[in-house]
Amino acid sequence: MILDADIREQLTQYLQLMENDIVIKVSAGPDEVSKDMVSLVNEIATISSKIKIEETNLPRTPSFSVNRLGEDTGVTFAGIPLGHEFTSLVLALLQVSGRPPKVEEKLIYQIKNLKGEYHFETYISLSCHNCPDVVQSLNLMSILNPNITHTMIDGAAFKEEVESKDILAVPSIYLNGEFFGGGRMTLESILSKMGTTVNISELNNKDPFDMLIIGGGPAGASAAVYGARKGIRTGIVAERFGGQVQDTMGIENFISVKYTEGPKLAANLEEHVKNYDVDIMSGQRAISLKKKEFIEVELENGAVLKSKTVILSTGARWRNVGVPGEIEFKNKGVAYCPHCDGPLYKNKNVAVIGGGNSGIEAAIDLAGIVNHVTVLEFMPALKADAVLQESLYSLPNVTVLTNVQTKEITGTTKVDGITYIERDTGIEKHIDLQGVFVQIGLVPNTDWLGDTVERNHFGEIIIDRHGATNIPGVFAAGDCTNTPYKQIIIAMGSGATAALGAFDYLIRN
Repeated sequence: MILDADIREQLTQYLQLMENDIVIKVSAGPDEVSKDMVSLVNEIATISSKIKIEETNLPRTPSFSVNRLGEDTGVTFAGIPLGHEFTSLVLALLQVSGRPPKVEEKLIYQIKNLKGEYHFETYISLSCHNCPDVVQSLNLMSILNPNITHTMIDGAAFKEEVESKDILAVPSIYLNGEFFGGGRMTLESILSKMGTTVNISELNNKDPFDMLIIGGGPAGASAAVYGARKGIRTGIVAERFGGQVQDTMGIENFISVKYTEGPKLAANLEEHVKNYDVDIMSGQRAISLKKKEFIEVELENGAVLKSKTVILSTGARWRNVGVPGEIEFKNKGVAYCPHCDGPLYKNKNVAVIGGGNSGIEAAIDLAGIVNHVTVLEFMPALKADAVLQESLYSLPNVTVLTNVQTKEITGTTKVDGITYIERDTGIEKHIDLQGVFVQIGLVPNTDWLGDTVERNHFGEIIIDRHGATNIPGVFAAGDCTNTPYKQIIIAMGSGATAALGAFDYLIRN
């Protein structure tokens, strides 16, 4: 048995939702991965009488495709889709059988009307929590449009292929043999990159909102729920729901929930907001804000939204080190997510820049995968919690360098080392390695505001105790503000505060 009892029971319940018969076509060899893949497919087939199995030859072995009877849907899994990709497999089984996807009709229309041949391949790791969004989106596109195919490729099962393409970050998406994009991408962002977008006039013609929220993380979702519950016209603009939470793995300090994971919490946030009458505009990025008769927010696509009040909840992103080589070798040895990209560095030597909690957690995770980890910390001592430091120093394949300044990340086509300076002696040193993970904190996503809203020298929006900014009617919440502690639960509270502050502003003006 590949599946444990709990997962098998859950899968049994899910597969009862299948609507029509499907065929799984299996391309297997004598290798161990093939044997495990065949065992998984056979086990799934015993759960539902609607699943048939056929042997075939696919471009990659081991792999299998999920198809409607009498036709190829173009959905293929190269490797064994367990770990974070198990949900991708379950959704593929249901959707190929005819179960309607939970996707807006306008997106389905865009997918069905794509012209041309599109053959996607996505390289993933099973520990990557960013990969399933991409895999599920491209699988859905393949199911809805006969001119689209998609193959999920587990990098651990196809190491030679991954190394031949110098893939050092996942997800890495290829379209018709050429690199298409990397990192987490939503269905909306994939379609936008393919040239099919929401009609700008549709956005321009929207009536002014009472409350418009920019950002779909914990603060934005909280503000949207509070706004909608007040019965006012509420809209939310978000590049992706969940924001930075999507890049967070274990969450153990969200009070009343002993343990959850970022992508699951992000999905719950979106589901909660959708329970209310909130106009959700996903896949959209704001680029400017102006105070006129209404507050006007211009989007990257040129559309302009108007509102009586605006709540800025744009969150934060990983901070760059700002040294030569960092940008040049991004996804070619420079990485920011140890959970996603760590498996691609198996048996290699890597560095982690940053001695705070995130850096030391990353080093501990990576030490179980890679050959050796070197931690570089600018300050004379690590800043991480004592319990993390104790765990780190117990590991035999970790070196800690404190009081050092990173000077350069070196390489030709990909990373081959890192140069640093000992701050007390001024001596410059170099380490040969194949990967650098940057973990030095966050920077607020507020650059787009320019001088319109008052910010501090960190770029954080300055707010009062009601969440109000220096511009009447403009409020802010979460990690993009000068709130001293950047925590999910605090962001949710500040989102609620900003929404209540905005509502109070509305009734008084």
